[in-house]
Amino acid sequence: MTEKNANREPIKAIIVQRRLPTEPSNLDELKNLAKAAGYSTVGSIEQVRKQDPEYQIGRGKINDLTNLVNQTSPEKIIFDNTLTPVQAHNLSKVTGLVVIDRFQLILEIFSIRASTYEAELQIKLASLRYDLSRVKEKVKLAKMDEQQGFMGLGKYGTDIYFDTVKRQISSINQKLKKKQEERQLHRVRRANLGFSSISLAGYTNAGKSSLFNLLTHETVPVDNALFTTLSTTSRELELSKRKILLTDTVGFIDRLPLKLVKAFHSTLEETIFSDLIILVIDSSEPKEEIERKFSCSLDTIKQIGATGIPVVTALNKIDLIEKNELEQKMEYLKKLTTNPVPISVLQKINIDTLRQEITKYLEGFVEASFSVKICNESMSLLSELHEHADVQKTDYEGQNIEVIFKAIPPFVDKVKGRVKKLGGKFKSEAK
Repeated sequence: MTEKNANREPIKAIIVQRRLPTEPSNLDELKNLAKAAGYSTVGSIEQVRKQDPEYQIGRGKINDLTNLVNQTSPEKIIFDNTLTPVQAHNLSKVTGLVVIDRFQLILEIFSIRASTYEAELQIKLASLRYDLSRVKEKVKLAKMDEQQGFMGLGKYGTDIYFDTVKRQISSINQKLKKKQEERQLHRVRRANLGFSSISLAGYTNAGKSSLFNLLTHETVPVDNALFTTLSTTSRELELSKRKILLTDTVGFIDRLPLKLVKAFHSTLEETIFSDLIILVIDSSEPKEEIERKFSCSLDTIKQIGATGIPVVTALNKIDLIEKNELEQKMEYLKKLTTNPVPISVLQKINIDTLRQEITKYLEGFVEASFSVKICNESMSLLSELHEHADVQKTDYEGQNIEVIFKAIPPFVDKVKGRVKKLGGKFKSEAK
């Protein structure tokens, strides 16, 4: 648990899922989500049927639920399904407890784990957008029979509350826009300095932050829990004499609500502007889970607009499985992605192989050469090249200096402009 809930006793809760015959059971993941939010699951109910418009689950299961409440004395009921305000109201009325759905549970986790002002703003934005889509129903219900969890909406008119929420959303969007502009400036500066950008992505708790720490020698928080990382962290590393900026991002999760994706867009956009994505997968899980989480991660990457960026798949935690099982999973995963790299961050297995695979995808570096007269400005340029590019060769010919180097295209263009200002010649440029 995080500092915000480390000293709090777990809150007892019952978890519920209603699903169709073609849908998988999500109770295990819901239980882990509940645990991440500080709940102790004291009972669970699962039903396979179509949605009931009034209660989500069928009337017979309502009796099972109330009996389970009487037996276990929970403080809250958590549904895996998205609940309408009417359903939440009716369930709360028959059980006498606050009833929340999966979206509200994830919001609680995010609130607990938020460690930056920007993350807190994004969580508030998602919460307000969630409320905004339900204003009319919630106000109507609150006026009829004010219920726990409805925030006393009975005293507000629908229009007044709607306008209040809209103003709050507008205010938060303005604050997030400033953060977005700051991030854009940082990206421009990094490009000018010759940095390539790599983002770590993957299902929550796959080991992204552990890999980030290993590659960058950093100590960002690592925990065996969901959504440890909510704010991006970027650090510099060097691969084959190239300056790389590696970014650790928010973990993905199946059916991550679109409102949350939109709210965290300013953070997730670091992935959009990357030159490469390292997709981290937990190899210790069953093949079906690996495929589900891999597909979910690709869907989220598509949702945030990062389609088309090269992806290297890192199959993590291979130290937890036998060799023959790993071989089977590698063959299975090759159907989904090309050249997955099996690694163990904990045991530092195949990390050099992963570095080599990353380098292959950065071969889009431009090789260029120039000749310029030796002077203070040209020597300053050469010093900058050694710091921010891969200098292949340096020759001093009389009064001139001739240089061959590799770097990302924006940095090469910058060097080309400076060489021309110094009266030099940009001899060649090729990939």
